[in-house]
Amino acid sequence: MIVKTLGRVDYLPTLEAMRAFTAARDADTPDELWLCEHSPTFTQGIAGKPEHLLLPGDIPVVTTERGGQVTYHGPGQVTAYPLVDLRRLGIFVKEYVFRLETALIQTLDSYGVTGLRVASAPGIYVRPADPGSHAALSGPVDPHDAFKGLAKVAALGIKVSRHCTYHGLALNVAMDLEPFQRINPCGYAGLQTTSLDKLGVFTDWPTAAGRLAERLSAQLSPQLSP
Repeated sequence: MIVKTLGRVDYLPTLEAMRAFTAARDADTPDELWLCEHSPTFTQGIAGKPEHLLLPGDIPVVTTERGGQVTYHGPGQVTAYPLVDLRRLGIFVKEYVFRLETALIQTLDSYGVTGLRVASAPGIYVRPADPGSHAALSGPVDPHDAFKGLAKVAALGIKVSRHCTYHGLALNVAMDLEPFQRINPCGYAGLQTTSLDKLGVFTDWPTAAGRLAERLSAQLSPQLSP
């Protein structure tokens, strides 16, 4: 996998570049991983409902073809776009999503933070009150607060075209979280979001991006394929 660090880039040109790369690639095109940090942008998934976009204000909204609802990209967030041929890896979408989440969990673990999966809610969550706790989620979900005691630290939204992936995931490192209050993050009203610095982890963007890239490259390596 070829890893490319794009730095701070606007969202829309990056999206157009991903689309062009995916449309032009063939069976011999090497997989790539793009790492970047976006200027403030809200993005809507293909089935995004307008009611989840509350008060966007001066932040632009871009409609995309990825899965999921609305999310926010901004400075202090590591956004990673794996451009992967799933057929060559020999895996299907469900396994691909599992591996992306595993890479995020491993990255968080390297900082002493326990990442958690929540059924039917893609992305990775943490316990803000006790981010290092290894206790498993247990008990019935509170019907009035499905994410009680949790906050989302990483979002995930992908698109697959001709067995090739684009879009990807975003890990909140050290960012202004206020824009998340202008939306229902990922379509969940009241869902709390957080970032590594709010959890007591102070790291810089290049270090966090490098750790995530290392884990993603390992998870999407042919050596792990069935």
